Amino acid sequence: MKIENSVALVTGANRGIGRAFVEELLAAGAARIYAAARKPESLARLVKAGNGRVIAVGLDVTDAAEAASAARNRDVTLVINNAGVAHLAGVTSEPDNDKARQEMETNYFGVLNVVRAFAPVLAGNGGGAIINIASIASHVNFPSLATYSASKAAAHSLTQALRAELAGQGTQVVGVYPGPVDTDMAADIQMAKVTPGSVARAALVALQADEEDVFPDPMSAAMRAGLLADPKAVERQAAGTPLE
Repeated sequence: MKIENSVALVTGANRGIGRAFVEELLAAGAARIYAAARKPESLARLVKAGNGRVIAVGLDVTDAAEAASAARNRDVTLVINNAGVAHLAGVTSEPDNDKARQEMETNYFGVLNVVRAFAPVLAGNGGGAIINIASIASHVNFPSLATYSASKAAAHSLTQALRAELAGQGTQVVGVYPGPVDTDMAADIQMAKVTPGSVARAALVALQADEEDVFPDPMSAAMRAGLLADPKAVERQAAGTPLE
């Protein structure tokens, strides 16, 4: 899929990787970008920088009705599911399921809500594409991010299902699996991090090259290679990785 003259929806566009996607799409010649966030006023700077090509959309991805309302923008050809949440939380160390439920509602059900709303829109516009921002934690669980990893594993599985289900309507589905990225969400993770812009650029390059799986940084690429060679060794490595 070509980015030039495309019309994109980016969730979680007010900061981090989402904001970087809007900036990269503008640079690549997208005709229009619907920048979505729970608080559309937080998108004011992006809208101004877009000179009429960026439109703010209020969207809480955990609300299926809001996703359906956003899908009234019938010209969308590219959906970028970026909105996410992460907690430094183990399995047995938490007193309740609140953090895990929030992660699953955003990182899994949020993607599901948006895709269900926009799949018919993409079909009507010739198929288009979906980019799901997951994590290397989709493929191996980091115990300090145990429930986050589980929610991203669910998003990865959903990405595979979408690829199969939407192939008939010509929709390209790309999964992106970065390691730590220098965003507000990862502020408490004490590891080397890559820039949000590098992740967005790698994803858009992969989209235009018809690649389906993107490991956009040295850590994720190394762990991916390790998983192919010796998955149990990577599991043990992740179990011993200090994140705080």
